[in-house]
Amino acid sequence: MRHLLRLLSLFILFAALTACAPPAAPKLDLKGTDMSDTQLGGDFSLTDHLGQPRKLSDFSGKVVALFFGYTHCPDVCPTTMLEYATVMKKLGPDADKVQVLFVTVDPERDTTAVLAGYVPHFDPRFVGLTGSAAQIEQVKSAYKVVAQKVAVPGGAYTVDHSAGSYLFDKSGKLRVYEAYATPADSLTHDIRQLLR
Repeated sequence: MRHLLRLLSLFILFAALTACAPPAAPKLDLKGTDMSDTQLGGDFSLTDHLGQPRKLSDFSGKVVALFFGYTHCPDVCPTTMLEYATVMKKLGPDADKVQVLFVTVDPERDTTAVLAGYVPHFDPRFVGLTGSAAQIEQVKSAYKVVAQKVAVPGGAYTVDHSAGSYLFDKSGKLRVYEAYATPADSLTHDIRQLLR
């Protein structure tokens, strides 16, 4: 009888613990890399292209695409921004449930005014973010983004940088890493998964 009571007690304890556990994130059918189980990133506070303070958490309730780049980028950045602009068109009315954030890796040149002339050009809903060199460095570090200035003749420079983007679900949880050159159809597919 004691043995039966112990088993019953263990069963009740297990059932109670299981009922109190937070629900697991639903399994997704993704084209990108599932990041659901990572602790990468976190909330941050920067300044948007209109000069307003913005946090990542301000966009809770929307799927967020987070991309790091710079406005003088000759290829990777405009290509990625064009892909996300295409995604927004493909999403139709659901595009209003998505927020694309462009975080500069070149705060020295990418002022709010420069970002305001660049980011909304791709889609007026897109938001450009900048900050002090220390703020940008902190966000880059949290998301494992690498960016390094490379001198070019004439005293100017380019910036070699990580080129992928991150997708967050509507609760603000990092869910997907999208590699550079992921086609708009694949990005749209993954964003639709997060909109469910």
